[in-house]
Amino acid sequence: MQIGEMNKSITIQAPTKVADGMGGFTETWTDIDTVWAKKTTHRSDEAVQAMQLTGTATHNFRIHYRRDVRASWRIKDGVKYMAIIGPPIEVRESIGRHWLDITAQEAA
Repeated sequence: MQIGEMNKSITIQAPTKVADGMGGFTETWTDIDTVWAKKTTHRSDEAVQAMQLTGTATHNFRIHYRRDVRASWRIKDGVKYMAIIGPPIEVRESIGRHWLDITAQEAA
């Protein structure tokens, strides 16, 4: 992969529990980092659910390798939020480059 293919700026977010003041917690999302990625769309589906047309799209984001990304996190791409749907996969190229592939799904 050429470095110029990483032309999409995305934000990686992690869930954070915040006390609600009454003994409970509310889950919010915290920005972990904004990184450059190569975005590839793998699949786009439409279906009728509860008498409404719904759609989903599955994307792969390739970023520079990092150890901290978890499957429970999400990706913000512009104004779209996408759930990470599997464990991030480490990719090594023969020339020593090291990447992380993240598969995420957006619901329309």
